[in-house]
Amino acid sequence: MVYRLIVLLLTFWAADIQAQDLTYKPYAIGFYNVENLFDTLDNTLINDEEFLPDGKRVWTSDKYEDKIANLASVISQLGLDLCKQGISILGISEIENDTVLSDLIMHPLLKSRNYNYVHCSSRDSRGIDVGLIYDQDEFKVEKWGLVKVDIESMGSSRPTRDVLWVSGYLDGEKVYISVNHWPSRSGGEKRTAIYRNKAAEVNRASIDSILLEDPLAKIFVLGDMNDDPNNDSMTKYLRAKSKIKFVGDDDMFNPMFEFYKKGIGSTAYRDRWSLFDQVVMSSALVSDEKQGLKFHKAVIYNKNFLIQKWGQYKGYPFRTFSGDEYQGGYSDHFPVFVYLIKEISS
Repeated sequence: MVYRLIVLLLTFWAADIQAQDLTYKPYAIGFYNVENLFDTLDNTLINDEEFLPDGKRVWTSDKYEDKIANLASVISQLGLDLCKQGISILGISEIENDTVLSDLIMHPLLKSRNYNYVHCSSRDSRGIDVGLIYDQDEFKVEKWGLVKVDIESMGSSRPTRDVLWVSGYLDGEKVYISVNHWPSRSGGEKRTAIYRNKAAEVNRASIDSILLEDPLAKIFVLGDMNDDPNNDSMTKYLRAKSKIKFVGDDDMFNPMFEFYKKGIGSTAYRDRWSLFDQVVMSSALVSDEKQGLKFHKAVIYNKNFLIQKWGQYKGYPFRTFSGDEYQGGYSDHFPVFVYLIKEISS
């Protein structure tokens, strides 16, 4: 169904959306930290013992299947306000392996979407990786690979997650996507900041390399950065600006900054909200001078059913575990995403 609107009020399902005398097609690209999505099988190469049927969290098949169903329910709803097809590209973090991604996209709530995934095993000692889910009808993958974030040489006692880079074509336009899960703040925010700065530097080097070849490249940096939009890793090392008017040709734009300034977060700890989950994009997606896919708006998907209603974490994202106590929720993070629009022929 096609809805004809006089102004760009993208509030209904629509294959095409008309604004004034122009017609647009919307897409959604986002990120979701799914909180320890482990299978129930023992992998002797990683530290997955707590997520086994006989582990301290008693991670049974029933709990695993409930977790898959919960996540599939959330993902199936992302982007539907504007995109009948749902979300086209979704970065994922805290997954054990490709098996859990396969189980997720094959759930009945997602199976009809024709999703596929990209996954590469990382060096994280717990075995948690990043991955990418994508709609094969909307996005055509070209190539992918991992870029190492070396923090051991900086004094870290353990490796961190590598950066997953994927390139492909969305509505015929080439886009580049990095999926991230930067080093945590365990041990102290200030002491560990150098590790997140390093992850930002690694991304920035890849971005600069892409822009050197194609100054108009459309690049997305997705992830759980374990930093807020105003931290040095984002503003100084990644060079992500808070407003479009400040974005130079080789800068990035961070639409999550506006949420952060209003005190709206994607995860909470000790009664403080943080906006660690972010979607950042290159200047070509916000410039009036560039053609094709354009940024429209950002969303933190914090619907009421994703909020815990009781206990220690009341008001927080409805998580799977509180310590080792099973809660039966979704994740301790909210998903985030952006809408893109592209002008099409009327």
